[in-house]
This record gives sequence, structure tokens and C-alpha cells, in this order.
Amino acid sequence: MRTEKEFKQAFPVRVNIPVQWGDMDAFGHVNNTVYFKYFETARLAYFNAVGVMEDMQKDQLGPILAETNAQFKRALVYPDQVIVGASVLENHEFGFMMQYGVYSQQQQTITTLGTGRIVMVDYNSGKKTKPTIKLLEAITALQKKGECLAV
Repeated sequence: MRTEKEFKQAFPVRVNIPVQWGDMDAFGHVNNTVYFKYFETARLAYFNAVGVMEDMQKDQLGPILAETNAQFKRALVYPDQVIVGASVLENHEFGFMMQYGVYSQQQQTITTLGTGRIVMVDYNSGKKTKPTIKLLEAITALQKKGECLAV
């Protein structure tokens, strides 16, 4: 993934986020913790696009983030506008693996890639549960559709 076009093809859900002056740390670049907030914003946009949040409210079945990581390729600095993308890489028995990307408008390149392992939980029992067929179908449809830009 080198171009913005390739980035957009890889991530069906994308959100535009301005880099804030307060996101930077004493070293003059965006603090590494901020990237996880970017990932969270894209993840929630993805969940909204596939109906996870509605199911959570209705049936008390929802996601938890079990594990996450980031690969920092280039530093971000203020001012900039980033596009943060989310996609599902693979389905698992009790959830799925997501991928995230951060694309800098100023640098015209990907600055960060990350993953997050999502586990579905029945919040009534507190136990993990398999994703519903409805959710898996919505994920498949969104991944095939290829674009659902969120704001």
C-alpha cells in the first residue's frame, strides 16, 4: 500500500481526523497513544457500518478489544489531516481480526498500520460468544463493497 488509492481500496471504512496541536508530545510529534484513539474512532465507525452498535443495545451482544498493536512508520506532526481506515482481515470463532491504517494528507503516505483482535461478548453472561450470521454477512458485504467513508 503506497498510494492513497491503494489505501482506500484496503480500508472500506475511513474517517477523516485533524491532527491537533495537543496530540503532540515533548518530542514534537504525535504521541503514540493518540494512534490508538485514531484506531478506536475507525473501529467504531466500522462497527456502526455493520450494525454492531445496534445489536449491542438490543441484544447485549457486542465487541471487546482483546489485543491491539501498531507499527509506526513515519511521525505525524501538527498541522495535518489524516485518513484512518479500518477493515476486517479474518474471521475467528469468537470474533475477528481488524486492520487499521493512518494516511497522512500532508505527507501523502501511510504513517501507521495496526491490528486489533475483537472478541464478541454476551454482556448479560459476561462470556464470549460467536458472531451472529447477520454480523458476518454484514462484514462480508462491506468488505466486498469496498467503500463506506464515515465523517
